[in-house]
Amino acid sequence: MRLKSPAKINLYLKVLKKRKDGYHQIKTLFERIGLFDEVLLKKRKDSRVRILCNHPEVPTDSANLMYKAADLLRKDFKNKSSGLDISLKKRIPVAAGLGGGSSNAASVLLGLNKFWKLRLSRVKLKSYAAKIGSDVPFFVSESSFAIGTGRGDKIKNLPISRVLWHILVVPHNKLSTKEIYSSLNLRLTKNEDNVNMLVRALNNFDLSRLKDYIANDLEASAFRKLPKLLYIKKKLQELGVGVFCLSGSGPAIFGILKSRKEAEKTARSIKSQDLQVFVVRTH
Repeated sequence: MRLKSPAKINLYLKVLKKRKDGYHQIKTLFERIGLFDEVLLKKRKDSRVRILCNHPEVPTDSANLMYKAADLLRKDFKNKSSGLDISLKKRIPVAAGLGGGSSNAASVLLGLNKFWKLRLSRVKLKSYAAKIGSDVPFFVSESSFAIGTGRGDKIKNLPISRVLWHILVVPHNKLSTKEIYSSLNLRLTKNEDNVNMLVRALNNFDLSRLKDYIANDLEASAFRKLPKLLYIKKKLQELGVGVFCLSGSGPAIFGILKSRKEAEKTARSIKSQDLQVFVVRTH
């Protein structure tokens, strides 16, 4: 079974407080985008689960979230499961704030539900997803836009029919999510909740209003850790991109453009050897 595994960006990320379990309470607005990894599920004759990947930085042992997804289902459905080769063709940049690993795990959950004929409901699949990682339930929801609360794992799908065009700029540097959150000064984060205003601006595709409401509380922390992000921000401003923001804990930065043509023109102007640049749309 061959599966497309999409990336995400966070159009809004508000950090509310530190939780007792060590995570942070957040409110975020996810957008699923058309940048894909490819996952291939293949039955094995023995009982092993084996991870294969074309990217050297992706773990192929039990630390891989796809392995965790398969292992959770195997333990609960021993009579229906089998050994498995999970092959991953990586196109989404690793550790960039784009949710690639979480999406891969969600693809395995969704794929194995059909592959092993488990007939699990979406609600049940989301409960498995939440055990794997905070972003995994969003990808299991298969929604283009959704609000995430709690750790980001409580998902409310949004009926937004708008398709957005983006330029995605990703430096080759890695940022640790744990480090970005730990260096966050919660006292400096603003208290207002603009997510409903952002949803309204998205529905109307009002770029001037989007600029006011798109925000990420992790941005200042990420920019301190990686000053190159300031160069990307300045470059986007020079090229006339009015709406841009960090995705997740970074280092990916996205911009919103009026059309594919405008996004491709901007991408050609910003390309360099130390940056990965993509033109993507809402998926």
